[in-house]
Amino acid sequence: MPTDYLDEIIGAAKAAKPAEETPKPEQKEEQIAQEVKQKDMKPLTPIAEMEEENTPEEKTQIEKELDESRKIELKSYGKTKIYRIPGKPLAYYFVPATRPTAAERKIINTLKEATTRLISIAPYKIRNPEERRVVYKQRIMEIIKNNPSMKIPESRTNFYAEAVVREMVGYGVIDDLIKDDNLEEIMVVGPKKPVYVFHREFEMMTTNIEFFSEQEIEDLVNKIAREIGRRVDVSAPLLDARLTDGSRVNATIPPASISGGTLTIRKFREDPYSMVDLIRMETLSSEAAAFLWMCSDGLGTKPANILISGGTGSGKTTLLNVLASFVSDRERVITIEDTAELNLPIKHWIRLEARPPGLEGTGELKMDVLTKNALRMRPDRIIVGEIRHEEAFTLFTALNTGHDGCLGTVHANSPEETIIRVTSPPMNVPNIMLSGLDIIIVEHRFYDRKKGTIRRISEIAEVYGAMDGKPRTQTIFQRDPARDMIERTLVDSKYLKMLQNFTGASKENIESELRARKIFLEKLVADNIRTIGEVSERAKQYLIDKAVIGVS
Repeated sequence: MPTDYLDEIIGAAKAAKPAEETPKPEQKEEQIAQEVKQKDMKPLTPIAEMEEENTPEEKTQIEKELDESRKIELKSYGKTKIYRIPGKPLAYYFVPATRPTAAERKIINTLKEATTRLISIAPYKIRNPEERRVVYKQRIMEIIKNNPSMKIPESRTNFYAEAVVREMVGYGVIDDLIKDDNLEEIMVVGPKKPVYVFHREFEMMTTNIEFFSEQEIEDLVNKIAREIGRRVDVSAPLLDARLTDGSRVNATIPPASISGGTLTIRKFREDPYSMVDLIRMETLSSEAAAFLWMCSDGLGTKPANILISGGTGSGKTTLLNVLASFVSDRERVITIEDTAELNLPIKHWIRLEARPPGLEGTGELKMDVLTKNALRMRPDRIIVGEIRHEEAFTLFTALNTGHDGCLGTVHANSPEETIIRVTSPPMNVPNIMLSGLDIIIVEHRFYDRKKGTIRRISEIAEVYGAMDGKPRTQTIFQRDPARDMIERTLVDSKYLKMLQNFTGASKENIESELRARKIFLEKLVADNIRTIGEVSERAKQYLIDKAVIGVS
């Protein structure tokens, strides 16, 4: 029996029958490749031959700065430590960085090459990233164990296996950042510069992580592109896509970015915010939350059609996700997104995602095409992640043909600006079609010197007058900047008046229901019931336990 693992593989390949040389994809999962040519087998260099090159890598500039300065530890969790250096504007995010020496790098590269040649795992069979890591690590450790010629000490086996897995299955030097759910954004600005992160608690920070060469960045960008069947090169230097965990990624390489490759990853939150979280963070008041909940379910009869407006990073998608979580389980929901980001606790949910042209310039799926297709799928609700182009006209066609409770987001900073943007190129929605729109919610991101970066719903407005060809808005809730609180105005709500007509309930009963929902949400806040699944289930149970006003 051969002692060398590679010899065993070669023997198995030679003994294999010709018909078995090309197994079906279904038979490839967790198998060792059945054919390995001797001429492709490069000798695995023993560690002893590399020891003279075993000089440690230099520390990054940030690590030197942290070593030399007086620092204050603000927080520590897992492997992460967060520091503040007095006088510096940004906090420091520190995570132990594994930087192989030149000798270790050679062994890692050799193991990567051997792993590529010897392991053939069907990626589509292992969708869970953690499971994929476990499978790869197990195989790599087997390769090390069965190759004593490499002379890798047993104490270092795990180090090399982790390093290879991190580069082949993970995201290299930023792997630990990807795993940190406390981060909203990861920003690579170029080689030999610190990677920046936006932390949910400490906001923008510099890290001790650096890419030491332009090639490292381009290798990671190409790896991400390959995973989703895309290509990034000089002729197509931009990439906008979604990682397997749902995180949104944007990458650029020269000549688009003249200072080197960049990478911006907006992390997908595994535990999405709920209405309770938004109340607790003072994004909106419990009274405004109760009103939006009523708009979302429409007392079971007339859900409002809502557009959420705001700038980049203001929280539009988060609020969209929260409002959609109140949709009844009896309704069929179809979401259409440029890059899938929504995470809804809904059972009857179909997700559609736009797609850019493929390598041959074909296969593009536009938002407008998907929105038109959604109308043929008998939807109760249509949710469009972000309205930019022709899909706006298709969506408003749906609003005017009886599809109530539709939701969408748009880049605008006020209700009036929202109307102008929707009715102007490239959306070109006729004024009269705005009669299908009920509510515009405006959300902003502010910087407060005491609270830092905050996200606030600044206005909730209703749309009226579209049938006369002159759509206008009236404000129902308005934020008071001095008190940092959104309050209800004295204007009578036209939407609540419409609910009276559809349900037969009196104005007093509608207002009483709003107060009851406000108290219900405040109790969830007090009881710390906050996950989106729990809040959604409690809200739906509330409607089951309590007969909806005016509805038999």
